[in-house]
Amino acid sequence: MNIAKIATILTLTAALGACNTMDRLASVGQAPVLTAIADPTTTAGYQPVRMPMPEPIADTYQANSLYRTSAKGFFKDERAHRIGDILTVVVTIDDTAQINNNTQRSRNSTNSAGMGGLFGAAFSNATNAAELNVDPQAAIDFTSGIKDAGNGSVNRSEALETSVAAVVTQVLPNGNLVIEGRQEVRVNFEVRDLIVAGIVRPSDIQANNTIPSTKIAEARISYGGRGQITDVQQPRYGQQAMDAILPF
Repeated sequence: MNIAKIATILTLTAALGACNTMDRLASVGQAPVLTAIADPTTTAGYQPVRMPMPEPIADTYQANSLYRTSAKGFFKDERAHRIGDILTVVVTIDDTAQINNNTQRSRNSTNSAGMGGLFGAAFSNATNAAELNVDPQAAIDFTSGIKDAGNGSVNRSEALETSVAAVVTQVLPNGNLVIEGRQEVRVNFEVRDLIVAGIVRPSDIQANNTIPSTKIAEARISYGGRGQITDVQQPRYGQQAMDAILPF
């Protein structure tokens, strides 16, 4: 990137900052203006939603009946049971775990061996054996010791209680339902994400079309955020790379 491009970027940044400042000064003492109601399909970047849907059922009429087969019945079960249906998942997590481990291991070993027959003969023939000050009975001596100590502890507490609507994406051959739901809430420059996925039994769905998260098999629940606050709480990329590379 040359100097001209850098200067252009700095100029545009300064111009945008000046425009934002002027807009804020113009709205001093006034309430924020609400966005006008408009057709969302005409906004830039609009993408139609594509979701799994059940096979269409042709309308038929029974003899001497005023209602078609696809009409909702007064006594019909409104709980989710087919692809595209929506049910509410009540997420309740209240887990507490405390684990303490203390491990100590110690071992001492001492081995001694004397070879007086060999070394003793050599030393006995020496004229200055007394000056050598060598004990031929303790010619070989081994000593070793091992001592290990380890401490570990886990103190974890999690609490989460919320609700999210999920869509039935698949009906398994045994009748169980595969569901998946995602909820995003943005406040200022921070987005909160809640993702729920898993397999449920139709019989576990309550009459009000809700199901507790404890009844979900192969549950995948993700609760987090992304935005300016989350970025500040995370280490910088360089620090993460150094933590992964450095062996100590």
